Amino acid sequence: MKQVIQSYKTGDITISDVPAPACKAGGVLVMNVNSLISIGTEKSMIEIARKNLFEKAKARPDLVKRFIDKAKKEGLINVYKEAMNRLDEPVALGYSSSGTILKVGQGVSEFAIGDRVACVGAGFAGHAEVIWVPENLCVKLPDNVNFEEASFAMLGGIALQGVRLAKLTFGEKVAVIGLGLLGLLTVQLLNACGCDVIGIDIDENKVALAKEFGAQSGLVPGKDDVVVSIENFTKRNGVDAVIITASSKDNAPIIMAENICRKTGKIVLVGVTDITLTRKTFWEKELTFAVSKAAGPGSLEPTYENKGYDYPVGYVRWTEKRNLEHFIQLLSSKKVNIKPLITHRYNIKNALEAYDMIVNGKERCIGVLLEYENEKPKTNVDNLAQKIIFNSNKLTDKKSRTIGFIGGGMFTKNILLPALNSVDGVNLKGIATSGGVSSSYLGKKFNFGYCTSNYKDILGDGEIDTVLITTPHNMHAKMVMESLQAGKHTFVEKPLCINEEQIKEIISLYNSLNREKPKLMVGFNRRFSGLASKAKSFFANRNTPLVMVYRINAGYIPGDHWSQDKEIGGGRIIGEVCHFVDFLQFITGSYPTSVFAEAISGKTGKYFKDDNISLTIKFEDGSLGTIIYAASGSKTFSRERIELFAEESAVVIDDFKTMSMIKGGRHKVVKRYSQDMGYRNELDYFINSKNFESGELFKGYIYTTLATFKALESMEKSGPIKIDLQKISEAEL
Repeated sequence: MKQVIQSYKTGDITISDVPAPACKAGGVLVMNVNSLISIGTEKSMIEIARKNLFEKAKARPDLVKRFIDKAKKEGLINVYKEAMNRLDEPVALGYSSSGTILKVGQGVSEFAIGDRVACVGAGFAGHAEVIWVPENLCVKLPDNVNFEEASFAMLGGIALQGVRLAKLTFGEKVAVIGLGLLGLLTVQLLNACGCDVIGIDIDENKVALAKEFGAQSGLVPGKDDVVVSIENFTKRNGVDAVIITASSKDNAPIIMAENICRKTGKIVLVGVTDITLTRKTFWEKELTFAVSKAAGPGSLEPTYENKGYDYPVGYVRWTEKRNLEHFIQLLSSKKVNIKPLITHRYNIKNALEAYDMIVNGKERCIGVLLEYENEKPKTNVDNLAQKIIFNSNKLTDKKSRTIGFIGGGMFTKNILLPALNSVDGVNLKGIATSGGVSSSYLGKKFNFGYCTSNYKDILGDGEIDTVLITTPHNMHAKMVMESLQAGKHTFVEKPLCINEEQIKEIISLYNSLNREKPKLMVGFNRRFSGLASKAKSFFANRNTPLVMVYRINAGYIPGDHWSQDKEIGGGRIIGEVCHFVDFLQFITGSYPTSVFAEAISGKTGKYFKDDNISLTIKFEDGSLGTIIYAASGSKTFSRERIELFAEESAVVIDDFKTMSMIKGGRHKVVKRYSQDMGYRNELDYFINSKNFESGELFKGYIYTTLATFKALESMEKSGPIKIDLQKISEAEL
């Protein structure tokens, strides 16, 4: 299918052929009929993307500081490469469209195949022939609302939220500064609310159009004396509220708003300006200032938009979706007129002409629509193009492993795929992600034979013998089992799974496989670091147990991040602490037998109970390991420090860049220019090792995973918990 994509690195816009997205649970697959180009937002994105690297850095000093802090810990080369990869990432343009539902995802009850809908949301309702949209970002259309009108839904919701934030009543006088698409929609909404509206813009044509939409007065700064005109209009009182829908690099719209507002008036910023307020004016008039966030409560909130959680209407009357529904009702009742706002229409095939016209200001435009030849929806969803072939003759060496990749997040593109590129004996055949843009981008960038949005294309490919899985954690167990059943050697990024039911199923399946079991590897990379191997060798001849301390300055992760979601990421202990359990298991060469975990107590503030914890693990050989995992430390401090003690000797590893070995009076230091986290070595071992220790590794994965489950149980019961595989598996591992 065709989709409009922008490169943030160069600013270039392309119409790309990408796989149609998969229909995931909690949302619907929609075939677009129209989508609206948001002139202000998209033009701004293009202008920023076209800046050179220095100008981009100047525009985002916060990101520059983050880059410097990270480079100090991880090494300049690694962090620079990661930053360049992020810049190179494609951006799907568009966030407001309309079309017909092709397929309904699991758990969605509101919609049915064939429903006509309006769709919103960045990353969802883009300029593409087919889109996947979460349930909360989709609204049914009445019969008398056409697709062109419905494609304005997001802009209508944004305008509505700005009006609601002003808390207006009938008869109040309101000035709207900036009469672009948002401003003209705002004028109509205010008129429908019974307010007296003054439209202000430097474009006389837009001012005239505002009057056609019901504005009682229209003013052109520079031509009209705005302050005097409004004093006359309001009998020297000033307006009750100002809604700023303009886009400006300075604070001129805010200064104007301050001057024309009455005492105790309200200023609402819906557009984009420099927010510099005049304290004296605000003090004298006791003004109220607010910034409106998108289309209302729920906007850009992952739990609301992605997971479908709603706010009770009794407590949050107007959410993002309810605003969208109301805007559609206003269209249906003809209280908002869209037709005069549509100045241009382009077929999706000619979208580049539309952007050229907008960016270069070739013509006066307000509402620019993209059209798709989808008035008659396809009934056979299976015929949607979910695979794009780049190179049908991709196999270059029959002796090499033929790789299929499932997943395409930041870790995949910044860490794992670059590491895999440096491993010998690899043919990259196919890559699957649920979104067509990411699979197409990664497929081209890393020279895969094809890309797809259906992971079963990878598992069903007879030429692929090895599969790497880097999806969200809740999908690991299912995909690992399907991959093993398909006879594929399987690498899965940690964790192996996120609950005991899944671990039982994996053990049962693994034991049922024949003697020639496919390889299974979990991405516990730290044990493959060169420094880890040196540390293990240093204590190779010990006769007594180790005492180990692994401190992780993990940093704060917001509660709405997917990794904190117990159903998706499993939480921080299952999702990340497993790394450190595995490392200690590797160093000792023995399995954990018990775990005792405690979290900080009392006033934990913004942190979850498993954000700041201490785990003490006993191992079969008598060794003792303590993992201190802290989210409340400084990001500028080192992230990981490992201290190992035995027989009057010690090893200290700092951030996998330096290692100190102390024995007797000798002190040796090993340094690396960049972090050696073991990614390349683990992939090389998985793909090329002739002595792959399948049984021992699998048993270790089970112990490590089980240790994290028991750590959570220990926190609940406030005591040590034994790790007993017999309770998990009846069969011998």
